[in-house]
Amino acid sequence: MADNKRDYYEVLGVTKNASDDEIKKAYRVLAKKYHPDLNPGNKEAEEKFKEASEAYAVLSDADKRRKYDQFGHAAFENGGGAGASGFGFSDMGDIFSNFGDIFGDLFGMGGFGGRRSSYSDNEPQKGANVRIGVTITFEEAVFGTKKEVTFNGHDTCPECNGTGARKGTNPETCPQCKGRGQVVFQRQSLFGMTQSVQVCPECRGKGKIIKDKCPKCYGEGFISRKKTIEVNIPAGINDGQAVRLSGEGEPGTNGGPRGDILVEIRVKDSPIFQRDGMDIYSNVPLPFTKAALGGDMRISTIDGDVIYTVSPGTQTDTRIRLRGKGVPSIKNPATRGDHYVTFIVQVPTKLTKEQKELLEAYDRTLTDIQNAGDSGKNKKKK
Repeated sequence: MADNKRDYYEVLGVTKNASDDEIKKAYRVLAKKYHPDLNPGNKEAEEKFKEASEAYAVLSDADKRRKYDQFGHAAFENGGGAGASGFGFSDMGDIFSNFGDIFGDLFGMGGFGGRRSSYSDNEPQKGANVRIGVTITFEEAVFGTKKEVTFNGHDTCPECNGTGARKGTNPETCPQCKGRGQVVFQRQSLFGMTQSVQVCPECRGKGKIIKDKCPKCYGEGFISRKKTIEVNIPAGINDGQAVRLSGEGEPGTNGGPRGDILVEIRVKDSPIFQRDGMDIYSNVPLPFTKAALGGDMRISTIDGDVIYTVSPGTQTDTRIRLRGKGVPSIKNPATRGDHYVTFIVQVPTKLTKEQKELLEAYDRTLTDIQNAGDSGKNKKKK
C-alpha cells in the first residue's frame, strides 16, 4: 500500500525543508478547497481531503515527521501508527481537535469542536448595564446640574445572600458536569471519533444546582426593587452623550462585579440659542434707527444680558463675536467657546405721519447730496 501513496510533502505542495507554518498554511488551502461540506457528493474531493489531512497529521507532528523523513510511509505500517490502510483514522483525532485553531468558524465546527469552548455561566460574570434617559434644559447642559432618576433594578437577595438556596442550605455541585458548566459529547463520524463541548443541560452552565430554592427570590439570588439615585451631569455635556456610573448597575453572578448605569442625556432646544460644539449662536433683531445711527444694544447671552455698542450703518446679517460666552469644555470647564450674534435689521412696516415726514425729509436730503455730487463730477469732466 505504501507504494501507492503519494509523498506527503508532494500532497501538501511544500518542500522537505518547509516550516511548521508553511505546512499549516498549505494544508489550510487544500482543506478549504476539498472539504466535504463544500463539495457534497464529490468523492474525488473527499479522497483528496483525506489525503491532505493524512499528510498534515504526520508532518505537523515533530516525532511523526522525523520518522517519516527517515523511513517514509513504511514508518507507519505494521502497527507503526497506522491501520491496515497505512493510516488509521484514530490518528486523525489530533488534526480535528486542532481544526478550530486552524479554521476558526469557517465550517461552523459542527462536529470538529474538540477544543472549541462553549459559553458557560460557571465563571464570574459582570452584571448587565442599565440605561436611563434624562432630559435637561439647554442652560442645564451648559452649566451642569444634578438630577434624581428612578428605575427598577436588582439587588442581592438578603434572605439567601445571593446563593438562590433556602437559608441554611447551599447549592450543590452539578452531578452531570461536575461543576464545570460544560459537558463533552463524542460521536463516531466519517472522519473518526469527534467531540463537541456544550453547555450542561442539567445546570444550564452554572455548574451548580439548587434543590431547595430561596422562597424570597425563587432561586434567582436577586430581588427586584425601585431605586432612586442622584446623577451629577457635568457642564458642557451635549445632546446624546451619556454619564457612566460605574458599579451601579445590575449585580454580577458567581462573584462578578456589578454592571454600570449609563445615563443618556437629551437636551431640550432653546427658543433663543443654538449650539455647535462649544460655540453658541443667536439672531438679534436690530431696530432700523439703531442700525443707521449706532448706539448701545442689549444682547441676551447664556450668562445674562450684556451691552454691546453697535456701529453706525450696521447692515443686516452682520455677525459679531462675544468671546468666552459659549459652552464650557466638558474636560476643562475653565475653557469656554464663543457666542456669535447675527444682527437682523428691522425695517418698520407701519409709520406715523410725523415719522413719514421725517423720513421723507431725510430722503430728500440724501437725494440732494447725491445730485450735488453727480453735478460736481460732470463739471470736472467738462
